[in-house]
Amino acid sequence: MRKLYIRPIGFAESPQSEHGDAIRLSGSMVWASRFALLVRDNGRIVSRDLVAAPGIPEALAALPDDLAVQGEAQWAALRKVHEPLGCGTRTIRLDQPQVMGILNVTPDSFSDGGQFLDDPEAAATHAAQMLEAGAAIVDVGGESTRPGAAAVWEGDELKRVIPAVERLAGMGAAISVDTRRLAVMEAACAAGAHIINDVSALRHDPRSLQFAAASGAPVVLMHAPGSSDDLHAGGEYADVVLDVFDWLAERRDAAIGAGIAAERIFLDPGIGFGKSVAENLALMNALPLFHALGSPLVVGASRKRTIGALSNEAPAHRRLGGSLTLAIKALDAGVHILRVHDVFETVQAIHVWRGLRDAALTDFAQLP
Repeated sequence: MRKLYIRPIGFAESPQSEHGDAIRLSGSMVWASRFALLVRDNGRIVSRDLVAAPGIPEALAALPDDLAVQGEAQWAALRKVHEPLGCGTRTIRLDQPQVMGILNVTPDSFSDGGQFLDDPEAAATHAAQMLEAGAAIVDVGGESTRPGAAAVWEGDELKRVIPAVERLAGMGAAISVDTRRLAVMEAACAAGAHIINDVSALRHDPRSLQFAAASGAPVVLMHAPGSSDDLHAGGEYADVVLDVFDWLAERRDAAIGAGIAAERIFLDPGIGFGKSVAENLALMNALPLFHALGSPLVVGASRKRTIGALSNEAPAHRRLGGSLTLAIKALDAGVHILRVHDVFETVQAIHVWRGLRDAALTDFAQLP
């Protein structure tokens, strides 16, 4: 099957700087003015045309019908404005970047394993600090998904996750639960969690699709090549960017087919899961393309192995600089939610980034 991809490749600090010939990318604070129209046939790119924003309708009209239909859907998705996310009494706007703070209640997570396990007070204190620093969401996880991590028994995961969710619910926080197990999803949502963040994209237990649909909870579907306990297995790609794009499109469609509302679906390209350093970098560079899927984007690159590989094997706790670099890359791509360990520093970076964006909107105000 031939497939079309519309990849934003030219960006503007404001629409004025392009005399209005730029689109607001996925309702974010990023403006795109030029695009690459890629056609892939049997896994191989057969054409690449560069088109400015005003020329997209004409370019799509000139395509064969099957490609034109794909293109129209993607062009609409790239310009889509996403509604705010409701989490209990909290409303999270998606017209500006938001932070999801990571709370690992595990013994073996790659960055902070064991720090908050079996210590509800320490976990609650850390969560409160993240919220005070500006995290919009706290993401609670009870299973390490680092390469080589042992699978966790469902009962142990429940014992780790539910007390933390209950404490956060008492704080009035917006809560996501980072799990691929149905029983944990059910118990966490009953305890006050609002979002299901599944690194298996609701594949680990087929029943989770039906539960997510019935619950009405927003879901984060993340790309990972593995289909069993090892999520990192099988990471072989003809073109990592386009393969991940197609995979996420299939999972989005499966979720919608199961009854999950399209506006409740968030997508995550899965930085670090079954991908080499070069493949992770390619995905980070191509993040704007994923807006063509029509869902808000979540990116979790904080403290990942790629940063260590590019910085003389710095250990996880010394990867702040690299984490902020990747966070800003995601901001420049219009990503809606950043999943991070270092909330205060990331929120500060967002504030400065947003200040620059706001200033750019008035830079051309005095031109005739």
